Amino acid sequence: MKMLINVAENVVADALRGFAAAHPELTVDIERRVIVRRGAPYEGKVGLVSGGGSGHEPLHGGFVGKGMLDAACPGEVFTSPVPDQMVRAAAAVDSGAGVLFIVKNYTGDVLNFQMAAELAEDEGVQVVSVLVDDDVAVTDSLYTAGRRGTGATLFVEKIAGAAAEEGAPLDRVAALARQVNSASRSFGVALSACSTPAKGGPTFDLPDGELELGVGIHGEPGRERRAMMTSGEIADVTVEAVVSDLNPDGPVLVLVNGMGATPLLELYGFNAEVQRALAERRIPVARTLVGNYVTSLDMAGASVTICQVDEELLRLWDAPVSTPGLRWGC
Repeated sequence: MKMLINVAENVVADALRGFAAAHPELTVDIERRVIVRRGAPYEGKVGLVSGGGSGHEPLHGGFVGKGMLDAACPGEVFTSPVPDQMVRAAAAVDSGAGVLFIVKNYTGDVLNFQMAAELAEDEGVQVVSVLVDDDVAVTDSLYTAGRRGTGATLFVEKIAGAAAEEGAPLDRVAALARQVNSASRSFGVALSACSTPAKGGPTFDLPDGELELGVGIHGEPGRERRAMMTSGEIADVTVEAVVSDLNPDGPVLVLVNGMGATPLLELYGFNAEVQRALAERRIPVARTLVGNYVTSLDMAGASVTICQVDEELLRLWDAPVSTPGLRWGC
């Protein structure tokens, strides 16, 4: 398996060095693995902290900046960051208004962020945690008790980040984050397995001519395997999975997300089918985002996330944002 790396053991550190060189507007502590918005903490502003295993870029470090996260903690590939990272991040972004931890529902992340919150509280930092668990594919899967946290993480970080940027208090920012999570559902499809640097090859076997419906962002098994389908057929299955679970009765945000190896040409074609499937169900689409945002290394495939929005959530979604991975209005 060919990879553009030096040695597997240093892949995260090397990536952080390159990230720091490309984004001087952020402070990157390569040794301690913390990415912080330059200028933090901002007086009177709630600090937003998230993190998780590397390999899902731009999540989470690519979403540090104005209107989203104040800090992110990258772990090793597909491995939770450790509590010390979150404690450092919380201390770096706390202005006295408190800190919100945004946590994807994976066992390691949940346990480590919980421990970090307790340690930060011991140091005088008020912390509230919000769990993201939007994946409808499976429940109690590998690495997870309950539903997995996937694409809705972007919606939570963007909308909660906009509220914090406006000066909303911690309880309001947390309430909005929970509202977004509860109003969001996701479903992913793998056309190929991902390959980790440590393994140097595919992490699971997906024969030619087959796809995995409901795959997780670490390559965890989904609902079933089927023979390869057309883009329209995949969209029908995916949209039905998220819509039947959420039952939206208003406008939605749509994220058509690439898993890392699917070209934009295919993603935009897939989006056309997703939009068609939503229109057939008479679900109005308020905004659509297409691209690679919550990836799984080099996996070919896509996921769809929808979030039902009201006027306030849509306003906060449209608010200015300036991060390496998401930018508008600035």
